[in-house]
Amino acid sequence: MLTVSLTGRDLLRVGDLAPAEAEALLDLAVELREQPKQPLLAGATLGMYFAKHSTRTRVSFSAGIAQLGGVAIPLTPEELQLSRGESLPDTARALSRYLDVLAVRTHAHAELEAWAEWASIPVINALTADEHPCQALADALTIRDRLGSLDGVLIAWLGDGSNVLVSLAALGELLGYDVVAASPQGYEAPGVTTVRDPREAVDGADVVVTDTWISMGDEHERVQRLIDLEPYRVDSALLAHAAPDAFVMHCLPAHPGEEISADVLYGDRSAVWDEAENRLHVQKALLVSVLT
Repeated sequence: MLTVSLTGRDLLRVGDLAPAEAEALLDLAVELREQPKQPLLAGATLGMYFAKHSTRTRVSFSAGIAQLGGVAIPLTPEELQLSRGESLPDTARALSRYLDVLAVRTHAHAELEAWAEWASIPVINALTADEHPCQALADALTIRDRLGSLDGVLIAWLGDGSNVLVSLAALGELLGYDVVAASPQGYEAPGVTTVRDPREAVDGADVVVTDTWISMGDEHERVQRLIDLEPYRVDSALLAHAAPDAFVMHCLPAHPGEEISADVLYGDRSAVWDEAENRLHVQKALLVSVLT
Protein backbone atom coordinates (compact mmCIF):
# COMPACT_ATOMS: atom_id res chain seq x y z
CA MET A 1 0.00 0.00 0.00
CA LEU A 2 1.31 3.43 -0.97
CA THR A 3 1.61 5.97 1.82
CA VAL A 4 1.31 9.76 1.90
CA SER A 5 2.72 11.59 4.90
CA LEU A 6 -0.21 13.78 5.88
CA THR A 7 -0.78 12.28 9.31
CA GLY A 8 -2.68 14.64 11.59
CA ARG A 9 -2.72 17.49 9.08
CA ASP A 10 -5.57 19.67 7.85
CA LEU A 11 -6.45 20.18 4.19
CA LEU A 12 -8.03 23.61 3.93
CA ARG A 13 -6.61 24.71 0.59
CA VAL A 14 -4.85 23.01 -2.30
CA GLY A 15 -1.80 25.04 -1.31
CA ASP A 16 -1.55 22.99 1.89
CA LEU A 17 -0.10 20.19 -0.27
CA ALA A 18 3.38 19.88 -1.73
CA PRO A 19 3.62 18.71 -5.36
CA ALA A 20 4.86 15.26 -4.34
CA GLU A 21 2.03 14.92 -1.82
CA ALA A 22 -0.62 15.80 -4.40
CA GLU A 23 0.84 13.28 -6.86
CA ALA A 24 1.00 10.61 -4.15
CA LEU A 25 -2.65 11.19 -3.23
CA LEU A 26 -3.65 10.49 -6.84
CA ASP A 27 -1.52 7.34 -6.87
CA LEU A 28 -3.09 6.13 -3.64
CA ALA A 29 -6.56 6.90 -4.98
CA VAL A 30 -5.89 4.62 -7.95
CA GLU A 31 -4.70 1.84 -5.65
CA LEU A 32 -7.79 2.16 -3.48
CA ARG A 33 -10.01 2.23 -6.56
CA GLU A 34 -8.55 -1.08 -7.67
CA GLN A 35 -9.00 -2.63 -4.21
CA PRO A 36 -12.05 -0.79 -2.93
CA LYS A 37 -12.95 -2.47 0.35
CA GLN A 38 -9.90 -2.69 2.56
CA PRO A 39 -10.50 -2.01 6.28
CA LEU A 40 -7.56 0.37 6.56
CA LEU A 41 -9.42 2.64 9.00
CA ALA A 42 -11.36 0.09 11.04
CA GLY A 43 -13.28 1.85 13.80
CA ALA A 44 -12.41 5.37 12.59
CA THR A 45 -15.04 8.08 13.03
CA LEU A 46 -15.58 10.82 10.44
CA GLY A 47 -17.68 13.78 11.49
CA MET A 48 -19.37 15.62 8.62
CA TYR A 49 -20.35 19.18 9.52
CA PHE A 50 -22.34 20.31 6.48
CA ALA A 51 -23.90 23.77 6.55
CA LYS A 52 -24.65 23.64 2.80
CA HIS A 53 -26.52 21.22 0.56
CA SER A 54 -24.52 18.32 -0.82
CA THR A 55 -24.95 15.17 -2.86
CA ARG A 56 -21.58 13.96 -4.17
CA THR A 57 -19.44 15.25 -1.30
CA ARG A 58 -21.74 13.92 1.41
CA VAL A 59 -22.28 10.50 -0.13
CA SER A 60 -18.70 9.95 -1.30
CA PHE A 61 -17.29 10.78 2.13
CA SER A 62 -19.88 8.56 3.83
CA ALA A 63 -19.35 5.66 1.46
CA GLY A 64 -15.59 6.12 1.53
CA ILE A 65 -15.17 5.88 5.29
CA ALA A 66 -17.56 2.89 5.34
CA GLN A 67 -15.50 1.06 2.71
CA LEU A 68 -12.42 1.71 4.83
CA GLY A 69 -14.06 0.14 7.89
CA GLY A 70 -15.07 3.34 9.69
CA VAL A 71 -18.28 5.26 10.24
CA ALA A 72 -19.55 8.69 9.23
CA ILE A 73 -21.53 10.83 11.66
CA PRO A 74 -23.65 13.60 10.07
CA LEU A 75 -23.47 16.91 11.96
CA THR A 76 -26.00 19.44 10.72
CA PRO A 77 -25.85 22.88 12.36
CA GLU A 78 -29.52 22.81 13.36
CA GLU A 79 -29.03 19.61 15.35
CA LEU A 80 -26.01 20.82 17.31
CA GLN A 81 -25.90 23.12 20.31
CA LEU A 82 -24.21 25.62 18.01
CA SER A 83 -27.73 26.58 16.94
CA ARG A 84 -28.52 27.43 20.58
CA GLY A 85 -25.48 29.55 21.29
CA GLU A 86 -22.62 27.18 22.07
CA SER A 87 -19.41 28.60 20.67
CA LEU A 88 -17.59 27.07 17.72
CA PRO A 89 -14.38 26.65 19.77
CA ASP A 90 -16.24 24.70 22.47
CA THR A 91 -17.98 22.55 19.88
CA ALA A 92 -14.70 21.82 18.13
CA ARG A 93 -13.03 20.90 21.41
CA ALA A 94 -15.83 18.48 22.31
CA LEU A 95 -16.04 16.88 18.86
CA SER A 96 -12.29 16.30 18.92
CA ARG A 97 -12.79 13.99 21.90
CA TYR A 98 -15.21 11.77 19.92
CA LEU A 99 -14.04 11.90 16.31
CA ASP A 100 -10.88 11.06 14.41
CA VAL A 101 -11.38 13.48 11.51
CA LEU A 102 -13.81 16.24 10.60
CA ALA A 103 -15.03 17.27 7.12
CA VAL A 104 -16.50 20.78 7.02
CA ARG A 105 -18.71 22.20 4.26
CA THR A 106 -19.68 25.78 4.91
CA HIS A 107 -19.95 29.23 3.37
CA ALA A 108 -17.14 31.40 4.69
CA HIS A 109 -13.61 30.04 4.48
CA ALA A 110 -12.84 31.84 7.75
CA GLU A 111 -15.28 29.52 9.53
CA LEU A 112 -13.41 26.48 8.19
CA GLU A 113 -10.18 27.99 9.47
CA ALA A 114 -11.78 28.45 12.89
CA TRP A 115 -12.74 24.76 12.98
CA ALA A 116 -9.14 23.86 12.14
CA GLU A 117 -7.81 26.22 14.78
CA TRP A 118 -9.90 24.85 17.64
CA ALA A 119 -10.15 21.16 16.69
CA SER A 120 -7.29 18.87 17.68
CA ILE A 121 -8.11 16.41 14.88
CA PRO A 122 -7.55 16.79 11.11
CA VAL A 123 -10.03 19.07 9.36
CA ILE A 124 -10.80 18.63 5.65
CA ASN A 125 -12.36 21.27 3.43
CA ALA A 126 -15.51 19.74 1.96
CA LEU A 127 -16.25 23.06 0.18
CA THR A 128 -16.16 26.72 1.12
CA ALA A 129 -16.80 29.85 -0.90
CA ASP A 130 -13.04 30.10 -1.51
CA GLU A 131 -11.94 26.58 -2.47
CA HIS A 132 -13.02 22.99 -3.13
CA PRO A 133 -9.78 20.96 -2.98
CA CYS A 134 -11.44 17.52 -2.97
CA GLN A 135 -13.15 18.33 -6.26
CA ALA A 136 -9.90 19.54 -7.81
CA LEU A 137 -8.12 16.32 -6.83
CA ALA A 138 -10.90 14.26 -8.41
CA ASP A 139 -10.70 16.38 -11.55
CA ALA A 140 -6.93 15.92 -11.79
CA LEU A 141 -7.29 12.16 -11.35
CA THR A 142 -9.94 12.03 -14.09
CA ILE A 143 -7.68 13.93 -16.49
CA ARG A 144 -4.68 11.76 -15.69
CA ASP A 145 -6.78 8.62 -16.14
CA ARG A 146 -7.79 9.74 -19.63
CA LEU A 147 -4.57 11.32 -20.88
CA GLY A 148 -1.98 9.27 -19.00
CA SER A 149 -0.19 12.34 -17.65
CA LEU A 150 -0.89 15.84 -16.42
CA ASP A 151 2.33 17.41 -17.70
CA GLY A 152 1.59 20.14 -20.23
CA VAL A 153 -2.16 19.49 -20.33
CA LEU A 154 -4.19 22.57 -21.28
CA ILE A 155 -7.51 22.98 -19.45
CA ALA A 156 -10.09 25.54 -20.55
CA TRP A 157 -12.58 26.75 -17.96
CA LEU A 158 -15.79 28.39 -19.16
CA GLY A 159 -18.10 30.64 -17.17
CA ASP A 160 -18.17 31.71 -13.56
CA GLY A 161 -14.83 31.82 -11.74
CA SER A 162 -15.96 29.56 -8.92
CA ASN A 163 -14.23 27.99 -5.94
CA VAL A 164 -13.66 24.87 -8.04
CA LEU A 165 -11.72 26.89 -10.61
CA VAL A 166 -9.55 28.41 -7.88
CA SER A 167 -8.64 24.96 -6.54
CA LEU A 168 -8.19 23.43 -10.00
CA ALA A 169 -5.79 26.17 -11.05
CA ALA A 170 -3.85 25.97 -7.77
CA LEU A 171 -3.48 22.21 -8.20
CA GLY A 172 -2.20 22.76 -11.72
CA GLU A 173 0.70 24.73 -10.29
CA LEU A 174 1.62 21.62 -8.28
CA LEU A 175 1.01 18.97 -10.94
CA GLY A 176 2.15 20.66 -14.15
CA TYR A 177 -1.02 21.41 -16.10
CA ASP A 178 -2.23 24.85 -17.24
CA VAL A 179 -5.64 26.44 -16.77
CA VAL A 180 -7.06 29.28 -18.87
CA ALA A 181 -10.47 30.64 -17.94
CA ALA A 182 -12.97 32.53 -20.06
CA SER A 183 -15.26 34.63 -17.88
CA PRO A 184 -17.11 37.94 -18.30
CA GLN A 185 -16.00 41.00 -16.40
CA GLY A 186 -16.85 40.68 -12.73
CA TYR A 187 -16.84 36.88 -12.76
CA GLU A 188 -13.07 36.31 -12.73
CA ALA A 189 -11.41 33.98 -10.22
CA PRO A 190 -8.53 35.51 -8.28
CA GLY A 191 -5.08 34.50 -9.49
CA VAL A 192 -6.34 32.64 -12.59
CA THR A 193 -5.39 33.56 -16.15
CA THR A 194 -8.63 34.88 -17.66
CA VAL A 195 -9.73 35.90 -21.15
CA ARG A 196 -13.08 37.25 -22.35
CA ASP A 197 -13.52 35.23 -25.55
CA PRO A 198 -14.60 31.63 -24.81
CA ARG A 199 -13.21 30.46 -28.17
CA GLU A 200 -9.79 31.81 -27.25
CA ALA A 201 -9.75 29.78 -24.04
CA VAL A 202 -10.97 26.59 -25.71
CA ASP A 203 -8.64 26.83 -28.72
CA GLY A 204 -6.52 23.66 -28.68
CA ALA A 205 -7.55 22.73 -25.13
CA ASP A 206 -7.26 19.11 -24.02
CA VAL A 207 -10.04 19.43 -21.44
CA VAL A 208 -13.02 21.79 -21.26
CA VAL A 209 -14.52 22.38 -17.82
CA THR A 210 -17.53 24.31 -16.62
CA ASP A 211 -19.62 24.71 -13.48
CA THR A 212 -23.08 25.92 -12.58
CA TRP A 213 -23.70 29.61 -13.22
CA ILE A 214 -25.76 30.00 -10.05
CA SER A 215 -23.82 28.66 -7.08
CA MET A 216 -25.31 28.24 -3.61
CA GLY A 217 -25.87 31.73 -2.23
CA ASP A 218 -26.11 33.35 -5.68
CA GLU A 219 -29.76 32.54 -6.33
CA HIS A 220 -30.80 36.20 -5.96
CA GLU A 221 -28.54 37.03 -8.94
CA ARG A 222 -30.01 34.36 -11.20
CA VAL A 223 -31.51 36.58 -13.91
CA GLN A 224 -28.42 38.74 -14.30
CA ARG A 225 -26.08 35.75 -14.25
CA LEU A 226 -27.99 33.99 -17.01
CA ILE A 227 -27.66 37.10 -19.17
CA ASP A 228 -23.98 37.71 -18.43
CA LEU A 229 -22.83 34.10 -18.81
CA GLU A 230 -24.93 32.99 -21.79
CA PRO A 231 -22.01 33.36 -24.28
CA TYR A 232 -19.95 30.92 -22.20
CA ARG A 233 -22.20 27.88 -22.55
CA VAL A 234 -20.27 24.70 -23.39
CA ASP A 235 -21.94 23.30 -26.50
CA SER A 236 -20.89 21.40 -29.61
CA ALA A 237 -20.03 24.56 -31.52
CA LEU A 238 -17.67 25.77 -28.82
CA LEU A 239 -16.20 22.31 -28.27
CA ALA A 240 -15.25 22.21 -31.96
CA HIS A 241 -12.48 24.74 -31.18
CA ALA A 242 -10.82 22.37 -28.68
CA ALA A 243 -8.35 19.60 -29.48
CA PRO A 244 -9.93 16.78 -31.55
CA ASP A 245 -9.86 14.34 -28.61
CA ALA A 246 -10.80 16.90 -25.95
CA PHE A 247 -13.32 15.88 -23.33
CA VAL A 248 -15.63 17.77 -21.01
CA MET A 249 -15.92 17.84 -17.22
CA HIS A 250 -18.45 19.36 -14.83
CA CYS A 251 -18.39 19.00 -11.03
CA LEU A 252 -22.24 18.76 -10.95
CA PRO A 253 -25.03 19.46 -10.34
CA ALA A 254 -25.50 20.47 -13.97
CA HIS A 255 -28.25 22.51 -15.56
CA PRO A 256 -28.55 21.40 -19.19
CA GLY A 257 -29.30 24.35 -21.43
CA GLU A 258 -27.60 26.82 -19.11
CA GLU A 259 -23.85 26.31 -18.59
CA ILE A 260 -23.72 23.18 -20.76
CA SER A 261 -25.85 21.75 -23.53
CA ALA A 262 -27.55 18.41 -22.94
CA ASP A 263 -25.91 16.79 -25.96
CA VAL A 264 -22.46 17.57 -24.60
CA LEU A 265 -23.24 16.68 -20.98
CA TYR A 266 -24.63 13.28 -21.93
CA GLY A 267 -22.51 12.74 -25.03
CA ASP A 268 -19.51 10.54 -25.69
CA ARG A 269 -17.04 13.36 -24.97
CA SER A 270 -18.30 13.77 -21.40
CA ALA A 271 -16.21 12.54 -18.47
CA VAL A 272 -18.54 13.85 -15.75
CA TRP A 273 -19.58 10.47 -14.35
CA ASP A 274 -16.00 9.21 -14.03
CA GLU A 275 -15.21 12.58 -12.46
CA ALA A 276 -18.04 12.14 -9.94
CA GLU A 277 -16.89 8.62 -9.07
CA ASN A 278 -13.33 9.80 -8.52
CA ARG A 279 -14.52 11.97 -5.64
CA LEU A 280 -14.91 8.71 -3.70
CA HIS A 281 -11.41 7.49 -4.46
CA VAL A 282 -9.46 10.69 -3.80
CA GLN A 283 -11.33 11.31 -0.54
CA LYS A 284 -10.60 7.78 0.61
CA ALA A 285 -6.94 8.43 -0.16
CA LEU A 286 -7.10 11.66 1.81
CA LEU A 287 -8.76 9.98 4.81
CA VAL A 288 -6.17 7.20 4.86
CA SER A 289 -3.36 9.74 4.55
CA VAL A 290 -4.42 12.00 7.44
CA LEU A 291 -5.29 9.12 9.77
CA THR A 292 -2.36 6.73 9.31
